Order: sequence, then structure tokens, then C-alpha cells
Amino acid sequence: MVATSSSVGSGAAGAAQFVGSKSRKYNYFEPRGKRATHYEDVTVDVQPDPERYLIQNWIIEFEGGKGGGAYQKDNTAIKSSNWHAFRAPDQEWERTHYQRQSKIETMVQSVITNARKAGAPAAFDKVWTTILQKHLGAWKHAEFGLGTSLMQAQRYGYTQMINNATLTNSSYKMRLAQDITLYLAEIGMDIDGWDDELGKKAWLEDPIWQPTREAIETIMGAEDYLEQYFAINIIFEPLVGELFRSGFLMQAAAANNDFVTPPVISAAEADYERNLANTIDLIYLLINDETHAKENKAIFESWTKKHSALADAAAAALQPVWSQPHSKPVSFEHVKTVSHERFSQILGELGLSR
Repeated sequence: MVATSSSVGSGAAGAAQFVGSKSRKYNYFEPRGKRATHYEDVTVDVQPDPERYLIQNWIIEFEGGKGGGAYQKDNTAIKSSNWHAFRAPDQEWERTHYQRQSKIETMVQSVITNARKAGAPAAFDKVWTTILQKHLGAWKHAEFGLGTSLMQAQRYGYTQMINNATLTNSSYKMRLAQDITLYLAEIGMDIDGWDDELGKKAWLEDPIWQPTREAIETIMGAEDYLEQYFAINIIFEPLVGELFRSGFLMQAAAANNDFVTPPVISAAEADYERNLANTIDLIYLLINDETHAKENKAIFESWTKKHSALADAAAAALQPVWSQPHSKPVSFEHVKTVSHERFSQILGELGLSR
């Protein structure tokens, strides 16, 4: 909405007058539905935009910046006719995010505490305990890398709706990395000969994990925040993240007398469904932008080609992990087929090709 010229009498923030300016109800934006949701009320235009309300331009500007204020549209190669059109399907904002994270942490801690009281870790298959130390211990570094990348990306989004979705995504990744760290440390107290350093060593040195490191560090090094967000949720997660979490840990744990790891990891899959829905909604809007659709689609397909090649290499390198447990309830080839079908479905929703 644009201020009327007759209402402009000051350069102060909020000086422009709009329909409903003095109302206690938030009606200065177009809601997604018939009525604004609580999420929209506390999120839309929290990050102001000179093209909408700030007649004096940005109210803050960082020293050494590129000029023009705190947020730049050229922080991404993608263009939009209306950056403010995006609404996160999960409608998560600060309070609901903290509430959900708290519930997950309570569940995870209860599972671990009850399992230790029952002596469950000591009953794990001995080979499986080594796998947890080495490979689950390595995976926590992957989650931390993704969370760090998203934390960087959220700084540059042009609207609060985009930044909220990216930041909550980062928070989920950081929580999971922390959950894995604490989980391994706690069950390690009940298992003789436990080595907390095996995971870090595998992440840094084991050939199995180096392509995953390369894929994640490539995402971390990207300078375009939407490339980072897109590469993580549209490409890396279905091809590598779900492959390892759901296709290995969730499948093989119980068959090796471990009924504790699956509930600890399970929240991450629910996290991803929310993050994926948010990402698809945003990318779909940009690919179908009334002005920039063709250009945007070409950029997204170039990112798909770049990051899917790295993700495929990462997944292929992880194949030996599936052969290590005593009990092997599912083959790598089956899980890989499922992950590629999932990836193709996601691309199909967006109208993208590899």
C-alpha cells in the first residue's frame, strides 16, 4: 500500500498516513485469506520497506554497506515483483516457535532419561554402538553446518516473512545438532569404551563423509541467501538428509536393539516437512512471478544442477554405512530410489528439471 501525497508531512518513521493508520486493527496489508492470521499480524511488515511505508528511506544503514539501507534486493540473483507476497505455510513466529521447540526438547529428554533408567543403551548391538559413535557423531556436524548456513542466509532476506522462515529453519537444525550431541554423551556414560571423538574424526577424515562435507561447505560458501535456502531444502535434504536419517538411522536402529535413537531423530523429519512446505511456497511464487518468471526459473535450475551433483556424490559415498550393522533391514539401493523419487516429486511441484 502506498501513502497518499497529501498525508506526507514529515520524514519520521511512520509519518505517512494510510487507511486504518489510527486503527487498533492491523489492516495495512493484504492478508492471504479473508482475515489476517495472528502470524500475519506479528510478521508482515515488521521489517519495513521504503517502497511501502518509509518515506524517509531506511531507518538504519550499516557502515561499509553497499548503500541504500539495511536490506538490498541484490542480496540474491532472484527477482520478485512483490517480495511481501510470501506467507510461510507453517505460520511460525517467535512464540509458536519457542513452544514447539520446548515440546520437542521435553520429549527427547524424556526418551533418553527413561531409556537410561531401563538400561537400554547397554543392550544395543555392539557394532551398532560403534556406528552411533562414528556416523551419528559425524552427522551432527552436518546438521550444524546446515544450521550455520541458514543463520547466515536469514540476515539478508528482504522481508520478515522470508527471514522468519529461514531463521526457524536454522533453529531446528541447531536444535538437532545439540540433541545428537547430548544424546550421544548421555548414552555413552552407560556403554563401556565409548569414544565421543569418533564422530568428529570421521567427519574430518573418513572418506565416507568427505563428499557430504563438500556439499555442505559449498552451500555455506554461497553468497546468495536464496541459493543457500533452496539448496538445503529442495536438494540436500531429500537426497542426503532424509536418506541418512529416515533411510538408515530410523530403519536400522530397532533391528539392532536400539529403540532410543529413532524417537530422538524423528522430530527432524517433522521439522523438514515444515521447512520444505515453506521453501516450496516461496520458490513457487518466484518461479511464477508475473515479471521475472523465466529468468528466475533459469537460475533455480542452474542451482539444481550444481547442488544435486554434489548431493548425489555425498549420498553415493555414504553407501558403505548401510552394510556395517549386523542386521540390515533395508538396502541402500532401495533407500536411494525412494530419495530420488522424493526429489523428483519436489522438483515436479515447482516445475523444475535437473
